[in-house]
Amino acid sequence: LAQYLESGGGSVQAGGSLRLSCPLYADRNFLGWFRQVPGYRREGVAVIYTQGGPMTIYADSVKGRFTISHDNAKPALYLQMNSLKPEDTAMYYCAAGDGDPSGDLLSPTGYQFGGQGTQVTVSA
Repeated sequence: LAQYLESGGGSVQAGGSLRLSCPLYADRNFLGWFRQVPGYRREGVAVIYTQGGPMTIYADSVKGRFTISHDNAKPALYLQMNSLKPEDTAMYYCAAGDGDPSGDLLSPTGYQFGGQGTQVTVSA
């Protein structure tokens, strides 16, 4: 039974770091982190392929700053967020699924969500 229990959010100043976690097993092809700002669509942040060689996909806005990883022994899905910017402020959600059939793996379509999210607030 998937446990969509996000944690690790908080309030930091720009340039700071946070690590999000979520106790998901790698029982779907992809695990990912998504975020949403009130009034905007949920967007993909980072996705990791769980069934073979390491493969990660990042939104352009977070490349080089965020790192997604997974430890199936715990289990835990992580999102290490460095060099945070005010525009990273959002509610962050973990998800599991097989991805959007269109091939856009950062699309929320094709993923299951179940948690309340964890709030990340970055001040300038």
